[in-house]
Amino acid sequence: MLKESDRKKAELLAPAGNMERLITAIRFGADAVYLGTTAFSLRNMADNFTIEELRAAVSYAHERNVKVYVTVNAFMRDSELNDLPRTLIELANAGADALIINDPSVIRTARRVVPDLPLHLSTQANTLNSEAALFWHEQGISRIVLARELKLSEIAEMRRRLPETLELEAFVHGAMCVSYSGRCLLSNYIAGRDSNRGECVQPCRWSFEFRERGRNGEFFTLETEPSGSYILNSRDMCMVEHLDEIIDSGIVSLKIEGRMKSILYVATVVNAYRMALDGADMGIVLDELRRVSHRPYTTGFMLENDHEMTAPDSGSYVQDYRIAAVVLGYDPENKTALIEQRNRFFDGDELSILSPGDVTRTFRVNGIRTVEGEAVGGAPHPCERLIIGCAEKLREGDILRQLN
Repeated sequence: MLKESDRKKAELLAPAGNMERLITAIRFGADAVYLGTTAFSLRNMADNFTIEELRAAVSYAHERNVKVYVTVNAFMRDSELNDLPRTLIELANAGADALIINDPSVIRTARRVVPDLPLHLSTQANTLNSEAALFWHEQGISRIVLARELKLSEIAEMRRRLPETLELEAFVHGAMCVSYSGRCLLSNYIAGRDSNRGECVQPCRWSFEFRERGRNGEFFTLETEPSGSYILNSRDMCMVEHLDEIIDSGIVSLKIEGRMKSILYVATVVNAYRMALDGADMGIVLDELRRVSHRPYTTGFMLENDHEMTAPDSGSYVQDYRIAAVVLGYDPENKTALIEQRNRFFDGDELSILSPGDVTRTFRVNGIRTVEGEAVGGAPHPCERLIIGCAEKLREGDILRQLN
């Protein structure tokens, strides 16, 4: 069992697909966030940040002692190299704490134009051994985001062979790619969208049909369930029960996947891992992670005997909670909250409160009215500001959830 001080040293690294999710991740306990800009990111379908938005994001994060890592992890073409130096300089000037990269051209250019900016090597570089890690360290890499195919025992052996100046980071939670270290051509082949340049349409999540030819030449469809077969549909990773083992292996940064996930997902998962690192009851933590939107969980390749990666019996998510509203303010004298509604709910409904380190409280809505004072029976319009009666004390930024 690790000491509490060892857990405190571990960096909890959260996804930030836009400014709202960045604020949410920080509020619920992230030590660092990673995000993409509108250039050279492997999540082009996320909202992403302009340079101006990045400056604001870095300012917000740094005021709260949180680091910001920026992805420049697309595979580059010669036609893009002319714009690369300017982009890297803009990211450095915006205050980024490090770049997450995988293409040697970006490493070479970054060392020339922003030599003081730390470089983190993406998991897509599929670093699997200490010699490869040392090679990248010699090129200027200060942190390796390890390949997801490694066992914890292999990571521990790598750590023993590496200098202290080279840090190790690993994914501990979120969607897994069925392809080796995420390097996939299936999206290119099926949809003409390059997954290695941020445009993956995730065909691995689709239902496929299998046919067998009988003796008379007739084809018979084979299915794992009535809705189809999901042989490439990977489970989601969840390592929350093994954080001590992960940290003990030498990993200093615990990475959560999900730049395209909702604020409810970001808040719930970051909060759960922060609670786990702070020594909270694991039953409460696991209950939170089971209720947030997810595919069936796996520990991936990290443990010695658990490589159950695919979920062929289901192509859908498991989700108990949906977001009802975000709290904008609370009046303790009148026991009312100003909220921004996100999904429909009604007067008298029971809502669950998601607050940093606090997930067990519920309340029943006692009256709903508009900010102008008009009483209404429900909250039908997304993003509408309303005042609701709430006997439980709330704080700005708390999320109100409803069981499906």
